[in-house]
Amino acid sequence: RRKNGPWVAVNCAALSENLLESELFGHEKGAFTGADRRRDGRFLQADGGTLFLDEIGEISLLMQVKLLRAIQQREIQRVGGDATLKVDVRLVAATNRDLLAEVAAGRFREDLYYRLNVVSLQVPSLQERREDIPLLAEHFLRIFGERNRKDVKGFTPRAMDMLVKYPWPGNVRELENAIERAVVLLFGSYISERELPLAVTQAAERAEETSFSPLEGATLEEVEREAILRMLDCVGDNKSEAAKRLGISRKTLHTKLKRYGQEGD
Repeated sequence: RRKNGPWVAVNCAALSENLLESELFGHEKGAFTGADRRRDGRFLQADGGTLFLDEIGEISLLMQVKLLRAIQQREIQRVGGDATLKVDVRLVAATNRDLLAEVAAGRFREDLYYRLNVVSLQVPSLQERREDIPLLAEHFLRIFGERNRKDVKGFTPRAMDMLVKYPWPGNVRELENAIERAVVLLFGSYISERELPLAVTQAAERAEETSFSPLEGATLEEVEREAILRMLDCVGDNKSEAAKRLGISRKTLHTKLKRYGQEGD
């Protein structure tokens, strides 16, 4: 029933305690320095719709008490005011903290936690859903390409492979920032590993170094063949790039691939 109602979002981590109280509940004229007129808070603005409280785990214990009262009683008071105002909102809250651990540590009220935790949605980390990385990367590429007025056509296979394999401790925000950086630095049409953050490329290089170990008893030619094929796989079968990284000419690479019975073109 609320889908056509207002959607109001507040980033709780971005505001101090006093500012957050005024932001949520509003204030009366003269309530504090600079309050030159009455202002409705986010609860009233979201009346009949949805109020989204992002980073709910960052608010102070005092604000938690005031928020709990607003949720339970479905009523608020403007800062500096005496009138009680009825509100009807659907509340959605998000956090990157473990709120149960915060409750145990005394930093989050248990009663507020259980009042909020009616329907809980756990969003898996980006590392747990690597299949989403190409979709998200292409999405951010379109956004930042348009914003920077650049005709970016996509990613090289090598760059995309690095993006997919990187653990992304900062989750989607880190990926978004990485793509924005790449677009800003890009001079060509395709994002390669040269435009990716150092953390991403170094992680890929470390993984490649540890993944290669010559088989016991292998001949020098077998080791060389394995090194060449792995390098081709790493650079998306780009033979010019593979030759450059291996420190040999493209003609030499072509000759060796023929000797190993591999495609040489």
